[in-house]
Amino acid sequence: MLGLLLQFTCLLSLSFYVCNSTPPEEHIKCSSSSNTNCTITNSYGIFPDRTVCRAGSVAYPSTEEELISVVANATKSKTKMKVVTRFSHSIPKLVCPGGQDGLIISTKYLNRVVEIDAEAKTMTLESGVTLRQLISEAAKVGLALPYAPYWWGLTIGGMLGTGAHGSTLWGKGSSVHDYVVGLRIASPGGPEDGYVKVRRLNNGDKDLNAAKVSLGVLGVISQVTLNLQPMFKRSITYLRKNDSDLGDQVVGFGKQHEFADVLWYPSQHKAVYRMDDRVSLNTPGNGFFDFIPFRATSSLELAIIRTTEENQESTRDADGKCYGAKLVTSVLINDAYGLTNNGVIFTGYPVIGYQNRLQASGTCLDSLEDARITACAWDPRIKGEFFHQTTFSISLSVAKNFIQDVKKLVEIEPKALCGVDTYNGILLRYVTASSAYLGKQENAIDFDITYYRSKDPMTPRLYQGILEEIEQMAVFKYGALPHWGKNRNIAFDGVMKKYKGAKEFLRVKDVYDPMGLFSSEWTDQVLGLKGGVTLVKEGCALEGLCICSQDIHCAPSKGYLCRPGKVFEGARICTFVAKNHAAN
Repeated sequence: MLGLLLQFTCLLSLSFYVCNSTPPEEHIKCSSSSNTNCTITNSYGIFPDRTVCRAGSVAYPSTEEELISVVANATKSKTKMKVVTRFSHSIPKLVCPGGQDGLIISTKYLNRVVEIDAEAKTMTLESGVTLRQLISEAAKVGLALPYAPYWWGLTIGGMLGTGAHGSTLWGKGSSVHDYVVGLRIASPGGPEDGYVKVRRLNNGDKDLNAAKVSLGVLGVISQVTLNLQPMFKRSITYLRKNDSDLGDQVVGFGKQHEFADVLWYPSQHKAVYRMDDRVSLNTPGNGFFDFIPFRATSSLELAIIRTTEENQESTRDADGKCYGAKLVTSVLINDAYGLTNNGVIFTGYPVIGYQNRLQASGTCLDSLEDARITACAWDPRIKGEFFHQTTFSISLSVAKNFIQDVKKLVEIEPKALCGVDTYNGILLRYVTASSAYLGKQENAIDFDITYYRSKDPMTPRLYQGILEEIEQMAVFKYGALPHWGKNRNIAFDGVMKKYKGAKEFLRVKDVYDPMGLFSSEWTDQVLGLKGGVTLVKEGCALEGLCICSQDIHCAPSKGYLCRPGKVFEGARICTFVAKNHAAN
C-alpha cells in the first residue's frame, strides 16, 4: 500500500495498461498432506517480534456444520484454537494459537453469501466472504455497504475481529462492525452441549457489543448479517494545499464531507484533502478507483527500489529519501491516485461513480500466476516492501494539538519524515464512537503511518527517534487507541485501561470460552490478563517491542542511546549520538 509503487513500470502508462500479477501465497504451510505440523504467518511474512507461529494442525471447514464439528472436537481434547482468514492481513500475532500443538481454523472456504433481503436491505454472509465479494454481490441487487476499508482483500470475519473501518463522521460511522445487525458464533461448550455452543446474536443482545470486535477470542464467527443501504453515487476531488492550517481545518473538513480523508506529507508541508460526497444517482459518471499502490508491480523494479532504500539507510542519505518522496507524491497526485472517470482514463475532477466502483480496490490480488514477474508490492517471496505500520486514533478534541506536535518535530528535523512521505504520507481517516466494547470510544481521527523496516532487527532506521517519539506521543500523551490489526507491540501496552467496556468484554469472554481455548499468550497480554505485551531484550526498542529504559535497548554499538523526546519529554527514544553525524 506504499508510495514506492509509483516508480514502477506498471505506472508508465497507467491509464491504459493493466499488469498481471502473481497472487499471494498460502500463509499456512504444513509439512504433511494431512495438514499437520504447520506454520502460520501473515501476508507480509513476518510478525512484529519476528517469531514463527506453529500449530499442530489446520482445518478447512466449508460449511457451518463442519465448523461446529471442528470446534467441538478441539474443545473435547482441550486443544488451543485460532481463526485464520484467507489473506491474513493483520500485522500483530492474532492468528497464533497457544503453544505448538494448537489448531488453526481457516475460513477460506466459508465464503458464500447466504441470503440477501433487498427489501429489508440486509445481507447474510459466511465469515470468510471477502470485502470485494460483499461489495460485488450487494451491487447486483442495488445495495451498498456505505463505509469500508480501502483494501478489498479482507474478510468480513477479519474486519469484525480487528474493528476495520473506512472514513466518515456521519451516520453510524465508518466501522464495518457498526452495520452488523446479527451474527452466529461457535464457541466451546461443555459435555452437555456436545462440546460446542452456537449462539445467534441480534440487535439488542448486549453480547453483540463484545462479538462484533472480538480479536477472535470468543470463538469462530460463522455468519454475519449486515444492514446495507440503497446503491448511491459519489463525487471525489483531491485538493492539494499547504499544511500550514491542517490542525485548524482537519476537524471541520471531516464534518463537511461524508467520505473525507486527508493524505498528509509532513516533510513537504503538503496535505491532500479528499472532498468526497454523495450525489444524485442521475448524475453522469461511471468513475472507477484502482488505487495505484494496490496494483500489481514488477518484481524486478520492486527489488531495485528496495535496494535503493537499503542503500539510503546504510549511507544515511536523507537527501535521497526526500528526493524520492517528492517524486512519489508528484506522480500519485498527477495520476489522481488511480481514479479514472470511466474505468480507463483520468480526464479531470470531479470523478463521479457508483459506490461499488469507488470504495475499495486491490487488483494485485485478482490475477493469474505469472511466475512472480509481478506481485503485490509486499509479497514476502520477492525482494519488495518491508515496513512497520503504526496506526492509532486520537480524539477530535486534541487532534490539532497532536498535529502541531508532529510539525514541531519536522521543524527540528526537516528531513526526518521524508521516509514516511515516500510511503504515501500519513493517512488521516475519520472514525466515530462505537457501541462495541473494544471499538472506538469517541469521535476521532485515525492516523496511519507506514515506514521502512530493516531486515536486520539490530539495525536502526534513519531518524529512528523521530518516529518513536510520534508513536509514544500518540499513545501516552494523547491516549491514542491502536488499530487492532496493525501496530508494533508498544501501541498495545496497557491498552485495556482505555476502554470503558473492557470489564464487560472480559466477562463475555469468560462465559463464551471459560477455558481460554481461543486465547493465546499474546492476546492474554494485550487484554491485560497475563503480564504486558512488551518484550524487553537487547535492541527491543528498535522494533517497537519495548520502550527504551536502558541504552542496551537501542543499539549503542551503532551510536544509538536512550534519550528523552525532543518535543514530548516523556518519550524515551533511541537517538543517534555518534560524533560527526547529525543527531536524530
